[in-house]
Amino acid sequence: MSLRIVVCVKYVPDATGDRRFADDLTVDREDVDGLLSELDEYAVEQALQIAEGADDAEVTVLTVGPEDARDALRKALSMGADKAVHVEDDDLHGTDAVGTSLVLAKAVEKTGYDLVVCGMASTDGTMGVLPALLSERLGVPQVTLLSEVSVADGKVTGRRDGDAATEQLEASLPAVVSVTDQSGEARYPSFKGIMAAKKKPVQSLDLDDLDIDADEVGLGGSWTKVEDATERPARTAGTIVTDEGEGAKQLAEFLAGQKFI
Repeated sequence: MSLRIVVCVKYVPDATGDRRFADDLTVDREDVDGLLSELDEYAVEQALQIAEGADDAEVTVLTVGPEDARDALRKALSMGADKAVHVEDDDLHGTDAVGTSLVLAKAVEKTGYDLVVCGMASTDGTMGVLPALLSERLGVPQVTLLSEVSVADGKVTGRRDGDAATEQLEASLPAVVSVTDQSGEARYPSFKGIMAAKKKPVQSLDLDDLDIDADEVGLGGSWTKVEDATERPARTAGTIVTDEGEGAKQLAEFLAGQKFI
């Protein structure tokens, strides 16, 4: 029987761009370029490595987001994933992590799975709670923050590196895992992979397909929301220290005044 691996990925604003809030205090996605979250690339890589080591495996990438989120799916497909699922619905605008976990859980169940792989966090929200929420909704074990992961004999095993100790963990499939940025560099899509990705299937789903009511998601259904936001002030000119023999002393005094030393 084929090992069914689902990788949850996110389309996020480019961290190098000028990121802002929209008028409704959600992230403005219209005026900034987006891309596949870098931390999710590690999840795709580990899923592909697990699939390559299995006798028969299929990797599906799954995202929840606007039309442009297909760019994130295409990147993952060009890396080597087999197919993709895109959940898109106007009523999803403003959905928080709790609501997103509901949508992902329904989509994962509809797709079919043995193992769900996530990144350790998204590069925009950086909450890192979604794998735990997802495992709770699916009713399966979670093995999170792994720097090494493998699957064999119906179990997923991995290593979690902490500040004071290293843990060896395992869980029976089906399960949810998340991997860190220490799990191994993600591969670059080859030209062949990029061309092949254009022919790979991308299934589109909406809330009706997943039997989710609109009031369970979106801004209205969110458990959390941004109440207020202030734009970061423009950067001011720096302090110039002219070295006339006491430059080091002036620099030390400046740093001490800023409580840097």
